[in-house]
Amino acid sequence: MKSVINGVRIVGIRAVVPRERHSYVEEPGIFTAEEARKLHASIGVYERRVLPRPWCASDMCRAAAEGLLAQLGWDPASVDVLIFVSQDGDYVLPVTAAVLQHHLGLSSGAACFDVTLGCSGFVYGLWMAGRLLGGQVKRALVLCGDNSTRYLHPEDKATLPLFGDAGSATALELDEGASPIRVALGTDGAGAKHIFVKAGGKRDCLIPSDPPKSEAEMQRLYRDARLQLNGAEVFAFTLRAVPGLLKDALADGGITTDDLDFLVPHQANKMMLEHIRKKVGCAAEKYIIDMEKFGNTSSASIPLAICSRLGGELAAGRKKLLMAGFGVGWSWGTVLADIGPIPAPTLAELPADYPVMEVG
Repeated sequence: MKSVINGVRIVGIRAVVPRERHSYVEEPGIFTAEEARKLHASIGVYERRVLPRPWCASDMCRAAAEGLLAQLGWDPASVDVLIFVSQDGDYVLPVTAAVLQHHLGLSSGAACFDVTLGCSGFVYGLWMAGRLLGGQVKRALVLCGDNSTRYLHPEDKATLPLFGDAGSATALELDEGASPIRVALGTDGAGAKHIFVKAGGKRDCLIPSDPPKSEAEMQRLYRDARLQLNGAEVFAFTLRAVPGLLKDALADGGITTDDLDFLVPHQANKMMLEHIRKKVGCAAEKYIIDMEKFGNTSSASIPLAICSRLGGELAAGRKKLLMAGFGVGWSWGTVLADIGPIPAPTLAELPADYPVMEVG
């Protein structure tokens, strides 16, 4: 599916990460020192940020939104749409976006809803917000964040060194003079089982039962409530689908990689991203890989990479960015957009005393 969004501009981006750091290179844990060194070389992650309890992904996103609203000088009541994109909602119900609306001080007339997407979530969120803006709907916030580290099994060597936690906020508003934003989206649920948390929903429920579940069943649920990642299938899907996705996005925009200022992919795996870069023919200086200090942060990875690496660039003037999300689902998408000059996208740490967001 392809879409062109006119009259909408991305006006601000902010990311927040936990203060807590963990490096398997420095503290190998279940790995040998040699295993940890090789993992760092291949996946490109030296350390990750790990969100401690009781905070959730929504707390990082709220902190990012508060900082962005202040940076833009926006009255929270002027925001017409809030989209919370995450696989880690606070509750089964209500939607986390409703709780965020209350704590951020948005108007009760704002449309607020959750979207349960991971790796492609930032692209989908921008597309939805862009399509909703128009007429009296003038401003939108897209909050993307995940707390992936809580899904990881403590003995799973495939996932532990890869995933980190982060939250982000992106602001969009109506602007008749804005350049078109070009979006392409797609889904192939045949790949759903390859990045999978089986237990926890209504299909395989964790709610206590009467009579109580057996010890064997509880052990199964404990295992199946953790992330299962088929690395070989993820790698094959990515190399099969993503280079063509990027080439199509460039062709639809009538440009080549020479015309881009930056290409910002979902930060999945360094070795995988380098394969994609070479297939697309993008110069290394234009291609943003920024995993070493954060890991794979799911829906937040693209805005986090922008804030970490491109703050000064986007503050200085207009840049043409191609952003691509791909993974769990399978789900994928691209956004080709001109961004800037905007207030410098900023990366901040969640304060140690930041209040936990609660209902009420």
